[in-house]
Amino acid sequence: MRDLASAWRSAARGAGATADDHAVDAEGSALLARWAEPHRHYHTLEHLATVLSIVDEEADRAEQPDLVRLAAWFHDAVYDPHTPGDGNERASAELAVVSLVSLGVPTPAIDAVRRLVLLTAGHAVQVGDADGALLCDADLAVLASHPAAYDAYAAAVRSEYEFVPDAEFRAGRAAILRRLLELPALYRDPDLAERWTEPARANLIRELGALDH
Repeated sequence: MRDLASAWRSAARGAGATADDHAVDAEGSALLARWAEPHRHYHTLEHLATVLSIVDEEADRAEQPDLVRLAAWFHDAVYDPHTPGDGNERASAELAVVSLVSLGVPTPAIDAVRRLVLLTAGHAVQVGDADGALLCDADLAVLASHPAAYDAYAAAVRSEYEFVPDAEFRAGRAAILRRLLELPALYRDPDLAERWTEPARANLIRELGALDH
């Protein structure tokens, strides 16, 4: 796995953090600890690394790529499967504000990161929002995985919600899949959309069919 500590430091500095190296590294270590929590099965360091890799590969699409990177760091930083609705995203966004304020990141950059984190609750991106499009495309990349990898992802999500009765989980998961299928576009970048939309939709439809039976 890539050197995530260095990636964090680079993104924080790129966003304008003025705190000393010790403070920046301490915030990064705290985030890494969150992503490594034992109750996580999909929303893990591996997911974070994957999202960051895609953001790096597609960085020329972004207006402010370091802010997209920071939003990737925070987008699932708070992750409690017991939390209803978009509570995790809202808590993650507020954590981003507190953390970035402490590091001296300029207020406009903090506001942008907060907005981007909140976008990952529904992945509904407005036309012309290049930074939001990149973050959401990277976050949803797993949907276009090879069927076996997709099934492993779906199983990992189920493990995170092992406390939820099966019928209730099926209904909730099916509702999420339907919302994804109803998005105007799963992916915004034309090249990614061309490569990823068909396999992603096939995976979603296949899982939805399994949940409905």
